[in-house]
This record gives sequence, structure tokens and C-alpha cells, in this order.
Amino acid sequence: MWNYEKRLQFPVNIKKPDARAAQVIISQYGGPDGEMGASMRYLSQRFAMTNRIAMGTLTDIGTEELAHLEMVAAIVHQLTRNLSMEEIEKSGFAPYYVDHTVGIWPQAAGGIPFNACEFQSKGDPITDLFEDMAADGTTAYVQHRSVK
Repeated sequence: MWNYEKRLQFPVNIKKPDARAAQVIISQYGGPDGEMGASMRYLSQRFAMTNRIAMGTLTDIGTEELAHLEMVAAIVHQLTRNLSMEEIEKSGFAPYYVDHTVGIWPQAAGGIPFNACEFQSKGDPITDLFEDMAADGTTAYVQHRSVK
């Protein structure tokens, strides 16, 4: 169904570990407006679309969001690799580390695990598209703020 090229379209190459940054960025992986929720949102909502082109578009977007999961996971992985126990404790990364060591696990920055309540699929195309725009608008705002 998909052609996986086994390489990131936009390679991630972080040289310096930073557990504090990883704790924030993990929310883009499994937080309330993260890539996991986005991919499930689009891939679930596609079935309510009465227009085949719109359905295909949601499928395309959903699979693109899955690719974003891989990029965000690569960022978090590179930010947390080779951390010393002192760095883990000093950065506040210890609670995550206790449960997952440096594995990638979907959660919000506040430590709340991902669950299906992070996205909605109402079965009404207009309602679903408004939900999509609201979630993507929040994500764009968070990304913009974190760049500054």
C-alpha cells in the first residue's frame, strides 16, 4: 500500500543532546495536537467523506502525518541519546526515563500519554474538517512559538 524509502525526506542531524528540549518536542509526537493524533484524525475521518477526491486527500494527509511521526521521533531520539545520569536528573528527564529510558513513547509534554481522545471523528464532513483546521492551527502556533 505504501512505498517506504527507509530514509527521512528531511534528515535530522542533531549533534548536542538536550533532554529539556526533548521533553517539549515529545508533545509533537503524542500530545493533544501532535502527529499521532493528526494521522489518526485524517485516516479515520476519510470514511465520512462523500466526495472521493476529498477522501483521497485526507488519506494523503494522514499518511504524510505518519511520516512526520518518524521525523519527530528522530529528533527526540537524537536529543536524548548518550545522556549521562547527571544530565537526565538535572534536566528533569528522570520521570520519563524511569518508564521509557530513552525509548520514544507518545505523550504530551506534561507527561499525559496519548490516547484516542486526542482526536475526533464525528462522521460529518464539515464538522470533521473544522476539527482538522483547529488542531492544525494549534500545531502551527506551537511550532511558530517554539522557533522564536
